[in-house]
Amino acid sequence: MLHTPRSRRGMVTSPHHLASEAGLRVLREGGTAIEATVAMAATLPVVYPHMTSIGGDGFWLVASPGKDVVAIDACGAAGEKATNAFYKSHGDKTIPWRGPRAALTVAGTMAGWGEVLRLNSELGGNLPLSRLVEDAVWHAENGFAVTKSQADLTTEKFDELKDQPGFKEHFLTNGEPPREGQLMKLSALGRTLKRLGQHGTADYYSGAIAKGVAADLANIGAPVTAADLARHKAERKAPLSVKVKVGQLFNMPPPTQGLASLMILALFDRMRIKSADDFKYLHAIIEATKQAFIVRDRIIGDPASMTEDPSAYLVKEKLDELAKRIDKKSALPWPAPIDKGDTVWLGAIDKDGHAVSFIQSIYHEYGSGCVLPETGIIWQNRGASFILDNKGPRGLAPGRKPFHTLNPALARLKDGRVMVYGNMGGEGQPQTQSAVFSRYAMLGVPLQEAITRPRWLLGRTWGQESMTLKLENRFDPKLIKRMAKAGHNVEVMPAFSQAMGHAGAVVRHPEGIFEGATDPRSDGAAMGF
Repeated sequence: MLHTPRSRRGMVTSPHHLASEAGLRVLREGGTAIEATVAMAATLPVVYPHMTSIGGDGFWLVASPGKDVVAIDACGAAGEKATNAFYKSHGDKTIPWRGPRAALTVAGTMAGWGEVLRLNSELGGNLPLSRLVEDAVWHAENGFAVTKSQADLTTEKFDELKDQPGFKEHFLTNGEPPREGQLMKLSALGRTLKRLGQHGTADYYSGAIAKGVAADLANIGAPVTAADLARHKAERKAPLSVKVKVGQLFNMPPPTQGLASLMILALFDRMRIKSADDFKYLHAIIEATKQAFIVRDRIIGDPASMTEDPSAYLVKEKLDELAKRIDKKSALPWPAPIDKGDTVWLGAIDKDGHAVSFIQSIYHEYGSGCVLPETGIIWQNRGASFILDNKGPRGLAPGRKPFHTLNPALARLKDGRVMVYGNMGGEGQPQTQSAVFSRYAMLGVPLQEAITRPRWLLGRTWGQESMTLKLENRFDPKLIKRMAKAGHNVEVMPAFSQAMGHAGAVVRHPEGIFEGATDPRSDGAAMGF
């Protein structure tokens, strides 16, 4: 049984303990929460490579005392060659999920590192990037133990990954998936991370690394060019925000589904639930999820192509109207079209109160499956969420940003607490965020217990194809039966199911005590000092 760790000088959490250790080392050296998060973000692509890569996208929320919350959008756009005609010439009716034609968007996360480190310097941080990638480089060069998660997912997805460019050379052993506990080294990735530490993140888009990346992408036939890399920039934005009874919630604007995460909690807040994990609680939060997803799937996509303002759905009048549509006893018929995904969330808060919520993704496990040989970078397949021959905000066109399930969460509570929290798992991200926040901040469940308790998933994620309401079997059997009787299409899942994703949270109390939590479903750790 995990218990909530507490500390006085800072706290980090991530889905792999070696990444958390890298972040904690930075805090111990006097580094900021931003610097600690970059150190974790650098380590995870090495020790948890099936979940994330520097060939993916990232999104940041940063809160500092007395300042507005800052959002950083590090999402890459579709390449100049990624056209409908390009896919039709290959006989594609939809964008492939794997392979070179799935690698159709710029990897934006490194530009996000650069932008957040500029913000960091404005806030007084000064550790060089070369220091922040130290742990990552060491593990890449000297080796790390393969996790059960990596071994299992490589085996599960073996048939669709084994023949992708560069995959077997980097992630298979004699043509077979690695074993749990096996030593794995990622030398090419280590060299790339070391160079980034020496030359900065701009090298990824306009320097020697960019040249290697562009050449490798061209060699495998991916539609992203050197010009696409050179024009990419991360953007500082105002976050989306909504007020609930206990405080102010923040999340990312489009192209992410941050709107859905905020709407679920704002609608749930209106249901006046008094206790966690009974029928009223579970039914209300799932029905709130449905209302939020209906809006999300209708309006969210490339920000420049959207026709509705997402913030219009966070005003009191609209939320009150949507809340009235929720039947407190019966389930709204479901399913609706849903996506899946693979990601990592990580967070940190330092002694000065700087708080970071960060999420970094390659979409599916191992992304496109393509590993660039010169740099050792796994390239994402986030652009597979585009729709061919579609004129709406999710239609494919060069320069457009794809719809993202990613959304880091942050809250400033009325009692002075600051909370960063999040979850990987595609469709499950806003659902688990709502579980963790509602249990902890709204209903008083201890932080670690709020993550450990049984979870639910409406729809599919992590390769789950069914569109049912999935409930872990640790829920009371009587509750499961009552949910089914109310009209929910229930599917019972094993305890601590990987389908529920990997959650984490860090809280700073106004008196300076930190709390952290990690997911027992992951290989992570919450660490403070």
